[in-house]
Amino acid sequence: MLQGKRIGLGITASHCTYEEIIPVINSLKKAGATVVPVITHSVLTAATRFGTGEEWISRIEEATGEKVISTIVGAEPFGPKTPVDIMIIAPMTGNSLSRFANAATDSPVLMGAKATLRNGSPVLLGISTNDALGLNGANIIKLLNMKNVFFIPFGQDDPFKKPNSLISDFSLMVPAAAAALEKKQLQPLLIIHDKK
Repeated sequence: MLQGKRIGLGITASHCTYEEIIPVINSLKKAGATVVPVITHSVLTAATRFGTGEEWISRIEEATGEKVISTIVGAEPFGPKTPVDIMIIAPMTGNSLSRFANAATDSPVLMGAKATLRNGSPVLLGISTNDALGLNGANIIKLLNMKNVFFIPFGQDDPFKKPNSLISDFSLMVPAAAAALEKKQLQPLLIIHDKK
């Protein structure tokens, strides 16, 4: 289903989940897709205990074999000139989720998503946010009802210490993308995370 597909992969600033994204990039490529990475400004500039922006950009470019798009101008051609078949945003923070749900196109990732929707193509969201069951709950519900927007199945990652937190199971990205390309939501949407 992904053979020959051109996939935009938007990465936002959920630094603790980047390690999970690299193997999934390899899975997308193994399924026959071209993966074009797009990042937010905070991915580019942040240095955390999980690594620096430069380190992650190097790893992302190595995994995808493509240069990272890091500007709004660079992502805009996803609409008219160099469209993608699907835009995946994973990880998607609560901040980006809120902005996307309310039509704020102020990052390269959100421009890529807007351009993809403009073409009538699917956008697949892989959320990673501590306030999904708090203030961002309304935004998730809004996006669940939006045409051509789909989710990688998600669940509470730590219900007792972080009861409002939800994270997608990024290992489901390939089947979720295949379903979204058929304009279907991979089910079940709500999952229970296995504690490791």
